[in-house]
Amino acid sequence: MSSPAAAPLDLLYSETEEELRTAVRSLLAARCDSAAVLARIEGDRPHDPELWRVLAAGIGAAGLLVPEKLGGQGAGHREAAVVLEELGRAAAPVPYLTSAVLATEILLGCESAESADLLRELAAGRRVCVPALPLTLAPGAPFPAPFRDSGAGSLGGSAGPVADAVGADVLLVLADTGLYAVPAGAPGVSRTPLVALDLTRPLARVTLDGAAGTLLADPATARAAIAGALLSGAGLLASEQLGIAEWCLTETVAHLRTRHQFNRPLGSFQALKHRLARLWLDVASARAAARAAADALATGAADAPLTVAVAQAYCSGVAVRAAEECVQLHGGIGMTWEHPAHLYLKRAKADSLALGTAGHHRGLVADFAELPAP
Repeated sequence: MSSPAAAPLDLLYSETEEELRTAVRSLLAARCDSAAVLARIEGDRPHDPELWRVLAAGIGAAGLLVPEKLGGQGAGHREAAVVLEELGRAAAPVPYLTSAVLATEILLGCESAESADLLRELAAGRRVCVPALPLTLAPGAPFPAPFRDSGAGSLGGSAGPVADAVGADVLLVLADTGLYAVPAGAPGVSRTPLVALDLTRPLARVTLDGAAGTLLADPATARAAIAGALLSGAGLLASEQLGIAEWCLTETVAHLRTRHQFNRPLGSFQALKHRLARLWLDVASARAAARAAADALATGAADAPLTVAVAQAYCSGVAVRAAEECVQLHGGIGMTWEHPAHLYLKRAKADSLALGTAGHHRGLVADFAELPAP
C-alpha cells in the first residue's frame, strides 16, 4: 500500500494571518517607532514591559503556539512567523523569540503538570520565561555541559550568552537530572549582563549556586524537547530575518527616490537600480524560504529539518546583505546613531549567529542530502 501524499506546501498568507499582521504592525507603529527603540537601548532596560504586555496579552501573540486548553490561541508556527516578521521590521526589543517560541516549545515537549501551569502563565503574558542556554546553540549541535544537581534540586553551574535573561521571570535550566524551572530572582541565581552587538536583544551569563528549581522533565524528555525547540526557533528566526531585510529594502528605496544628486534622484542611476533589483530578488527568495520553513513546522512535515536548514542557510545572509546595503546607500546619514539603519545591521549580524550560523545549516543540508564534505 502506498503511503499517503504529503500536504502541498502553502507559501501564501491566509486572511487570518494578514489580520494578525495588521494588528501587530499597528501596535508597533504606535509604541515602537525607531526613536522609541533608540531611546530605550540607551538606558539600562532595553525591553519595553508595556509593549510586551499589549503584544503578549492584548493581541495574544505570546500564546499562539499554546493549545487552547492551556489558555493559548491554539494557532501555529505560520502565525508566529507573521509576528516575528513584524518584530524584525521594527527591530522590536521584546523577548518573543526566547519566551513565546523557544521556552514555549520546550515546555510543550515536557508534557507535565508543572510545565502546563507555566505555559498558562506565558500564554497570558504574566511571565517571561527563557531557556538558560547559549543563544548560539544550533539544531543538531552537541548540547553544552548541563548544570549540576547536588541533591534535592539544588542547582549549580553557569551558561551564556543567554538572550533576554536579565528581563526574565523564569529560567529553564537543563541539569544532569532533568529540566528545571528556576525563578530568576531566587536566591543563588545571578545574571551578569554581557556586551551585546544587538542592544535590542540583551545577553547575560546565568550562574546558579545552590539555586532551587521545580523539576519539569527527566533528562531524556528534556533533551528531546530542547532539540525540537531549537528546530522551531531556527525556522521561525528566518521570518525575523525576512522582516529585517524587507524593512531595509523599503527604506533604502524610499531614500533613493527622494535624495537628489546632480539634480536627479539617486534611484534613477542605473548602477543603483541594479543593486536594488538584485536585493529585491534576494528578499523575494528569502520570503519563500521562510514561509516554507514556517509551513513545514506547522504541518509537522517529515522534511521540516531540511526546510528549516535551507531557510536559515539563505535568509541569514540576505538579512545581513540588505542591512549592509541600507547603511551604505543611505550615505553619511546611514552611519549615524540617530538613523535606525545600524539597529537592523546589528540585529541581522546577531541573528546570523543565533541558533546556528549559515555555515552550520549548510552542513546540515549536506548531511540530509547525503553529500559528504570535501
